[in-house]
Amino acid sequence: MSEEKQHEYILKLVLLGDPAVGKTSLINQYVDHIFETDYLPTLGANIIVKEIKMEKINGIAKLIIWDIAGQEIYDLSRRLFFQGCSGALFMYDITRESTFDHIENKWLHDFQKFEKNEVAFILIGNKTDLTDLRSVEKEKGEMLADNMNATDFIETSAKYGENVELAFKKLINQVIVDQ
Repeated sequence: MSEEKQHEYILKLVLLGDPAVGKTSLINQYVDHIFETDYLPTLGANIIVKEIKMEKINGIAKLIIWDIAGQEIYDLSRRLFFQGCSGALFMYDITRESTFDHIENKWLHDFQKFEKNEVAFILIGNKTDLTDLRSVEKEKGEMLADNMNATDFIETSAKYGENVELAFKKLINQVIVDQ
């Protein structure tokens, strides 16, 4: 009796958002289940690889996760990082309104300008552990996700791991369905 052949996927995922919204922390929580309290800005891009089993579809997905620096100094080179991506996570910090505003007028604009393929993406409002400092209500995030045609909207806490797995899982499932 022969076993069904396992499907293999290689997915390039990019994380986009302003500096200090928690992109690196989200990846660290997803890949290694850790949270670093010291903030060190990403320089250029950091590439992390994670392999996951996908039982439902009898497959393995090799994720190549690009943690793309948010500093303006990288605006010109950043477009090269978008090429060939399978999915994107747009992130803002729920305690800083400016990071929310930049999603549509900077990050989505740049992404659509330089990535010509139709790519699944979700919107993430991060730092839900800082509820007392919240300046962006969840409803605003849901509306923005709707306006930008994101496949989903999720609020996360990279510090405590809240909804981190779910965010990646939803994006990965959406990317594989679209392939």
